[in-house]
Amino acid sequence: MKILETERLILRTLVQDDFDEVCKLLQDSEVMYAYEGPFSDQEVQEWLDKQFRRYRHDGFGLWGVVEKSSNELIGQCGITYQEFDGKQIAEVGYLFRKEFWHKGFATEAAIACREYAFHALGFNEVYSIIRDTNIASQKVAQRNGMEKVATFVKHYRGVDMRHFVYKKK
Repeated sequence: MKILETERLILRTLVQDDFDEVCKLLQDSEVMYAYEGPFSDQEVQEWLDKQFRRYRHDGFGLWGVVEKSSNELIGQCGITYQEFDGKQIAEVGYLFRKEFWHKGFATEAAIACREYAFHALGFNEVYSIIRDTNIASQKVAQRNGMEKVATFVKHYRGVDMRHFVYKKK
């Protein structure tokens, strides 16, 4: 189901048939360095199942990003609830296959999701939580009109990871 459309992209719900394409993303060690490495097949399935639950429960989640010109699934971008400072916040998150980096796709999709969060979902603020070493994603958040408002440590896959919190009102 199509959720959003931009000049070059379609954002749609992920489906089980996307498994192989999602593996191209989540099993790439360069793409997944901020997650401490690539996912196994089981972890990819758990990731997909989590999105399916989000769609049912929240009405949104990470969506598949399809490049219109090729009709290829090139990444994921969307809105998810994340825990920060003792409360659930709406986060604009994005993850793209490396061959599509540095082409403006993440910024284009993130801006569309920010606007969707404000205008379709009624949020009055959105966040992006980004690992401190992920400079490219920090630049996307800045181009999305966000400002860094906090730093915290997230424990994930057995590692303490410093993260920056970006916010847009």
